[in-house]
Amino acid sequence: MVTEAMAFEDEQDDNVQALAARLVEGDETALEEVYDRWSALVHTYALRALHDPHDAEDVTQQVFVAAWRSRHTLTPSPAALPAWLVGIARHKVADVRAARARDADRLAAVVSLPGARDDTLQAADDETAERLVVRQAVEDLPDPRRTILFLAFWEEHSHAEIAEKVGLPLGTVKSHVRRGLMKLHQQLEGVRHESR
Repeated sequence: MVTEAMAFEDEQDDNVQALAARLVEGDETALEEVYDRWSALVHTYALRALHDPHDAEDVTQQVFVAAWRSRHTLTPSPAALPAWLVGIARHKVADVRAARARDADRLAAVVSLPGARDDTLQAADDETAERLVVRQAVEDLPDPRRTILFLAFWEEHSHAEIAEKVGLPLGTVKSHVRRGLMKLHQQLEGVRHESR
């Protein structure tokens, strides 16, 4: 019984190593087999790390695209292939987290007040004026960017919820949010500069 189990494990190891070698050589059917076998693992990892099904799906796709493009970096061995895929997934998850942090920083820059040198000199009407400038700047944006920003920051919907509501791909929604925030940040900086 033990011998049979060991023989089965050896055969599985050989199959994985052969699959990895085929992938490195550029065999597209090997990529399909790798995807079929380990996409659930990569997706589960991404979902647990990001807590967003759409982001996890994006990461899963990105991992296998990256695996194909960088297949020459893989050294075929029984354990290397799944570990290599998880390593790529870690990098892609880190990229998503970094993008989220950048979006949060941009939002904070747009909707928060600049740090005043002396808090006692900062008047409440400054805050009101900046909020009105931001609101007006968003209203002046063309659709769908205007709608996307309102849904994201005034109604606090997630990117995935917005994509579903407006009927656009998730990546397009994220792009609109990033570009909209950059434009608002520029306008607000201009207003702050003018008021000095």
